[in-house]
Amino acid sequence: MVRKSAFMGLFAALAIILGYVETFFPLFVGVPGVKLGLANLAVVFVLEIYSWKEAAAISVVRIFVIGFLFGNLFGIAYSLAGAALSMLVMVLCRRVDGFSVVGVSIAGGVSHNIGQLLVAMAIVENLSLMYYLPVLLVSGVVTGFLIGIVCRQVLHRIGMVFRQ
Repeated sequence: MVRKSAFMGLFAALAIILGYVETFFPLFVGVPGVKLGLANLAVVFVLEIYSWKEAAAISVVRIFVIGFLFGNLFGIAYSLAGAALSMLVMVLCRRVDGFSVVGVSIAGGVSHNIGQLLVAMAIVENLSLMYYLPVLLVSGVVTGFLIGIVCRQVLHRIGMVFRQ
């Protein structure tokens, strides 16, 4: 139990650090909110090694710390909505045979963007934001794929250490 708690602290710190590093690499694709999602590497890894509860805890801690340090309350709201939908979709995908960690990560990236878009449409009360959907879907697939590939490599190389 102590070992797992220590690892959870390390993963939360890693997610926060990766979220901070990501602020140095803004993506200019014409759509607000498109990011690499580096912090999700820790979330996907924890989801694969432990369970959705631990992954959700890492995600929430990361969102609040990064949000309060580098963002605002709207950013936290968008991130929480995206993370909640993403976690739900990733958990469901893990229960279906045939989804690798890369597939789970892609599904998480796409659903995260959809969750954020739904909150944005609710806040501004304007459905025309749906025009951003194609770009958000593509960015979710690309970033989810990249995070999934890295996570698969990390799992392959050091995953057994954390499963003990």
